[in-house]
Amino acid sequence: MKVDVNVLFHDLREVAPLVRAAEQVGFDGLWTSETQHDPFLPLAVASTHTSRLQLGTAIAVAFARSPTVLAHIAWDLQRATQGRFILGLGTQVKAHIERRFGMPWEAPAPKLREMILAIRALWRAWQGDGQINFRGEFYTITLMSPFFNPGPIEHPDIPIFIAGVNEHLCRVAGELCQGFHVHPFHTVEYIRQIVLPNIEAGAARAQRTRADIELSSTIFVATDEAEREAVRAQIAFYASTPSYKSILDVHGWGDINQALGRLAARQKWDEMPALVSDDLLNAVAIVAPWEELPARIQQRYAGLLDRVALYLPFHADELPRWRAWVDAFQARPEKSKGEKHL
Repeated sequence: MKVDVNVLFHDLREVAPLVRAAEQVGFDGLWTSETQHDPFLPLAVASTHTSRLQLGTAIAVAFARSPTVLAHIAWDLQRATQGRFILGLGTQVKAHIERRFGMPWEAPAPKLREMILAIRALWRAWQGDGQINFRGEFYTITLMSPFFNPGPIEHPDIPIFIAGVNEHLCRVAGELCQGFHVHPFHTVEYIRQIVLPNIEAGAARAQRTRADIELSSTIFVATDEAEREAVRAQIAFYASTPSYKSILDVHGWGDINQALGRLAARQKWDEMPALVSDDLLNAVAIVAPWEELPARIQQRYAGLLDRVALYLPFHADELPRWRAWVDAFQARPEKSKGEKHL
């Protein structure tokens, strides 16, 4: 199991020292996300200040961009990182695509599937003869004159990870992708009952296996009372969203989604954490002292996840603490990928 770090950069001048610190600590990968800032720009900086870390997006919003734009960005970052880049994409939700990005919302799983095929068609064209004739339901790309062709690169096989919650995107990941980002708001039973069966179904469609797809997730953890309540509030926010109701339904907690949704609609944010029971908190998060987290994470996710990161901020002034944690995590034995978790 690989151990990664998620980093949010508010200033590109922060990137170089922080990614050098992350590589020094021993993380396997570093992920950026698309929230308040563009997720790709920090990785461009990081590509010139690291030599070992895998660098990826978790996630970039796919439908805010065209396949050609994403293909160009990924091609340049793969060249700059000398083969260490992972293109992580997510659909976001209808309200954000239409009202935050001003883009159309259409059949998310089929459209993302077609976008991945279009991106790969562009990469094959650039690595090959430059010709492209991609015609789909959502995208048509038939023009690639030499002036706009970046040409071949040394590592053209760029991994694509996608994120999702429901079964349709899990199947797309199983069929087409090298990885799947499991949302931080998850439980073990949800991974077992929803994610893995649909990853495997998609993989079977393409004559692939579970072992061909890395499952990655960021883990909610709480090491003290303050963190417990902060995580409880974060869970309340996610659990109020209709898109995530399926996670609660696995446990018979669907009514919580509706109750939290009503409070969120009235902007009663302070009242929402009270609806998150200790049972829900402990199903989603790992509540344990800092030094016990490596063992607890391995025990919970061995055989289920292949990459993990903590839902905690990473600071360069805490290097000894993080290095000890990563060393302890990597030293623990684990089950092989795909082995049944008992």
